[in-house]
Amino acid sequence: VQLQASGGGLVQAGGSLSVSCVASGRTFSNYVMGWFRQAPGKEREFVAAISRLGATTYYADSVKGRFTISRDNAKNTVYLQMHSLKPEDTAVYYCAAGTVADGTPEKYDYWGQGTQVTVSS
Repeated sequence: VQLQASGGGLVQAGGSLSVSCVASGRTFSNYVMGWFRQAPGKEREFVAAISRLGATTYYADSVKGRFTISRDNAKNTVYLQMHSLKPEDTAVYYCAAGTVADGTPEKYDYWGQGTQVTVSS
């Protein structure tokens, strides 16, 4: 699976931003999709995941209630809508495809190239 993330940018604290990730190469609906992020000097951390058909979602406590993950299997795309953004949300955001909805990066087999999200205070 090839993953292409896009939609990052610069936003003020309290604002909103959406990122998306388009998959190609294999049957998108066969994969659990996840979003991770990595800030400078920090380890990659789990943000959100969504089951194959989109029925179940999972969130890190730090983004619960502010971020929403969704997917459109007809468009081979997974989305991450981010609201009430904080400076600590600044990071490179990566989409990933795997077979288990898990917060561990090692459980995901395919990764996109990442898109930068910067939240100014």
